[in-house]
Amino acid sequence: MTSDTKHSIRVGLFDSPVFREHDAGPGHPERPERLEAVRRGLREAGLEGDLTVREPRPATREELLRVHTAAHVDRVAATEGGRHRFDSDTEAGPRSHAAALRAAGAVVEAVDAVLAGTLDRAFCAVRPPGHHATPARAMGFCFFNNVAVGAAHARAQGLSRVAIVDFDVHHGNGTQEMFWTDPQVLYVSSHAFPFYPGTGALEEVGEGAGRGFTVNLPMPSGLGDGDYALAYRRIVEPIGRAFDPELVLVSTGFDAHRDDPLAGMSLTAAGFAELADVCLALADGAARGRAVFVLEGGYNLQAIAEATAAVVGRLLDRERPAPDLRPGPRAETLVEAYRRVHAPCWPPLAR
Repeated sequence: MTSDTKHSIRVGLFDSPVFREHDAGPGHPERPERLEAVRRGLREAGLEGDLTVREPRPATREELLRVHTAAHVDRVAATEGGRHRFDSDTEAGPRSHAAALRAAGAVVEAVDAVLAGTLDRAFCAVRPPGHHATPARAMGFCFFNNVAVGAAHARAQGLSRVAIVDFDVHHGNGTQEMFWTDPQVLYVSSHAFPFYPGTGALEEVGEGAGRGFTVNLPMPSGLGDGDYALAYRRIVEPIGRAFDPELVLVSTGFDAHRDDPLAGMSLTAAGFAELADVCLALADGAARGRAVFVLEGGYNLQAIAEATAAVVGRLLDRERPAPDLRPGPRAETLVEAYRRVHAPCWPPLAR
């Protein structure tokens, strides 16, 4: 690809000051400084000037109700201006509802922009995160399921195949629940297991018409760049290409980084760039390159900065050093287990 082609890729960065006003409580790891780390990483890598920065609007009630119950939307709205603890991990402050509305709205606007062709790709630097929020419950630092709202919005715009790839170190139980029986949304998650929230076993593959369209890749702790790369190249990429989505959404969690304080994985920034490359490969067909990456977890500030730069660098098609992708001793056995479970629904894995 030529230099001119590289710089013609239009990548949006969706961010808002209100995201920094969400207060999850004293000492909470999901803190405003995470977004400062995102922006610092982009600046230090020389990427910020190549992005189209947009402040998103709040999601509408109609957009939220595509995946959430009315009672849940009302419960979150009732926290406006006060404090409310949903569970031991999830607390709303006076501006949390406003931030949550705009976080979901960011994904909706990013989806609209890539579908309209005004952007090719987007990175939504949002908080609070979303993938643990279920139709009826706030949990795991999450209030509204931002990626799910975006996927449902894409479907409402007429798309018939949307892929969600989730490489946060925690399983996106809320996203899985929302699309459990839906064959038009492919949900693929790699995550530590057993680990919070306890869902995402290998045998959880969806039900009814949606059987096979939930693809879980549960992982033991300690896996690194080469292990993830093997799983993504041998399992995620063949499944994703066979599904041939019209849009790719990515739950972009950086808590599988080797320096993250809440988990025990060993990815580096180069590993996250490799995962981004696989996600973009899924968009090579009917999606025509359209992809929206949405921030989820990640709690070491330097790791966030480095991983953000690596991922957004790939969205901009910037060069990167070749990572060390040699898998560890457990990787082949793990990938074979994935293949055995998922091949009945995805014939490319049987070859």
